Amino acid sequence: MARALMLQGTGSDVGKSLLVAGLCRALVRRGLTVRPFKPQNMSNNAAVTADGGEIGRAQALQARACGVASSVHMNPVLLKPQTDVGAQVVVQGRVVGSARASEYLARKRELLGAVLDSFARMRAEADIVIVEGAGSPAEVNLRAGDIANMGFACAADVPVVLVGDIDRGGVIASLVGTHALLEADERARVKGFLINKFRGDVRLFDGGLRIIAERTGWPGFGVVPWLHEARRLPAEDVVALDTAGTRGGGPLRVAVPVLARISNFDDFDPLALEPEVSLTMVRAGQPLPGDADVVILPGSKATIADLAFLRAQGWDIDLAAHRRRGGRVLGICGGYQMLGRRVADPQGIEGPPGEAPGLGLLDVETVLSGPKVLTEATGVETATGAPVTGYEMHMGRTDGPDCARPMLRLDDGAADGAVSEDGRVAGGYLHGLFGSDAFRSAFLKGLGGRGGGLAYEATVEHALDAVAERLEACVDVDGLLRVAEGG
Repeated sequence: MARALMLQGTGSDVGKSLLVAGLCRALVRRGLTVRPFKPQNMSNNAAVTADGGEIGRAQALQARACGVASSVHMNPVLLKPQTDVGAQVVVQGRVVGSARASEYLARKRELLGAVLDSFARMRAEADIVIVEGAGSPAEVNLRAGDIANMGFACAADVPVVLVGDIDRGGVIASLVGTHALLEADERARVKGFLINKFRGDVRLFDGGLRIIAERTGWPGFGVVPWLHEARRLPAEDVVALDTAGTRGGGPLRVAVPVLARISNFDDFDPLALEPEVSLTMVRAGQPLPGDADVVILPGSKATIADLAFLRAQGWDIDLAAHRRRGGRVLGICGGYQMLGRRVADPQGIEGPPGEAPGLGLLDVETVLSGPKVLTEATGVETATGAPVTGYEMHMGRTDGPDCARPMLRLDDGAADGAVSEDGRVAGGYLHGLFGSDAFRSAFLKGLGGRGGGLAYEATVEHALDAVAERLEACVDVDGLLRVAEGG
């Protein structure tokens, strides 16, 4: 049976996902066959898998770090928030329904079987499985029925290394406090700790390492510096938007309103890396910039609710003014649906049944209905012939006169999206467009730019290698392997 090691954290956003990706790549570079695994994830940043389901975007990046196609079994339970208290529940890649938080807590025990089944499948394929926890094992009020942290680790008999984030402060208290809150058998399952996101001279924290080891009995496996290489990797989760602002300083202004239920916002990461682009993620309460060359409406997990949110911010008025000035507008997936004349949800797929007027910038209408479309796709942009690669992940169908001018023509012969008569407004369902160098170049040229020169896929690969090299230099990887072996 393959070895396994689980990285749990003292809290959310301590950097577990990146460390798992970097460790996976480091072990692959050592010649091992590696698989990532996350029992339960909560994210609206999802990816379509090679086996036709969906998982968290972070696990798709980790699969890439392992050099393998992604699988639904890498993240068997995915929760996609639709409201502040409810989420769509995806099990082994397929939607099984929606649940309020209290309802889901009662159902968690039922999902452990699926989680262990997926874990066994991953273990059968690999020399070692690197497992990522969710949140913190110190949330002992949620321990009953837990499948994300210690509940999984105990059920699967997997050793744990705890990750603390020194950048947010209080890392000593976080690690020692977690030790205090765990049960005795859970403390014994933790074999050591890692300090993440350190800035400055690591020797200055020698005393801190000693205090943690003395108070917990856990050895330290290393201090990881702030990994600047990570900025070239796809954004992991909505936490990354907490500090949203303008990235890049180029002359081309791209504005993206941050919707309340924004999804798959890593669509825009390739644009942010282009030297001639300034990408502004516009927060609630801020106007859309009047000098934007293009406004891009992102995907949404709750299109009608996010339409109301957009109007509450006054962004519909800003968009109308932008359009009058001759500015361009692009909608992706849920953003495409919003650009039409109407969005209807008669079955209550994304919330209460109902409908809402769209922004009226495209002559199309959308009816939300099943089944959910989950597929990888390739094709060309109709206006320029630029090749595109991406994936569809949506509910519903969009039709109308502007669909006679599709934005994309897919290789299977299907048309995707719509374009306004003057060509200034467009939308479609394909996520990941801007990861295609030729399409991104044509898009930037259409805004008056030079067209960019970034080789995005190579950039991601180089960043994963760089993170792996940094971890090899600052982490006792051999010690982690001994832990995984039970030694």
